[in-house]
Amino acid sequence: MRKPHSARRIMLALDATRCSTCMLNTICLPLGMSQHEVQKMDELVEERLRLPKGGTLFREGDAANALYGIRSGSFKTQIEDARGQVQITGFLLPGEVLGMDGLMHDEQLSHAIALEDSEVCIIRLDAMDRLATQLPTLQRQLRRLMSKEIGRSHQMLLSIGGLRSEQRLAVFLLNLSQRLQNLGYSPHEFILRMSREEIGNYLGLTLETVSRLFSRFAREGLIRVQQREVQILDQQALHALSGTDAA
Repeated sequence: MRKPHSARRIMLALDATRCSTCMLNTICLPLGMSQHEVQKMDELVEERLRLPKGGTLFREGDAANALYGIRSGSFKTQIEDARGQVQITGFLLPGEVLGMDGLMHDEQLSHAIALEDSEVCIIRLDAMDRLATQLPTLQRQLRRLMSKEIGRSHQMLLSIGGLRSEQRLAVFLLNLSQRLQNLGYSPHEFILRMSREEIGNYLGLTLETVSRLFSRFAREGLIRVQQREVQILDQQALHALSGTDAA
């Protein structure tokens, strides 16, 4: 697995925060497990990795020998074709897990790049296999995570396929708002860690279209925007504009 020189690997001390004491354990891999089961999960995480903004966690074709729980920061995943054309496939937040799409063929199917200074917990698959014999609920957790990953892919196809451009951006903002609320953050005021160009790439829109839509939403009183700071002023109207319940 290739990583930039600026990435920093951290071996955890015995008293370090792990799954059982992490504030994200109600939304990350241990979601729904008993306290005893969560404590067993502590055996999985022995190291973390800190990456600077723009750092690559893994690349397409790397061996898929671990999952990565985002402890802080955020990431984008993207694929590239033979001509170097990039398609962003997702934006991931704390408590979400990277590397699920590599499990089928034992190699990563995308690149994972930090949108800001970030830290991930490394969950080695061989350690997970050993623990699964003692913790049957772990297999259910993996199925839940895989289902979530498929759901995220389906939502992307919905956003790009059958929706008008303004609907795509409305769904994107509402989805991000809901995910931030699940993390305990404000669903109404947040900072976009991704650029407008990256949002456009993800939604199948041009940079000019995304910029124009942000201006239109602000002009119509749906949002207030200042550079990357967004405040949702009329969530009900944004839902109505989206025309879906996908957010």
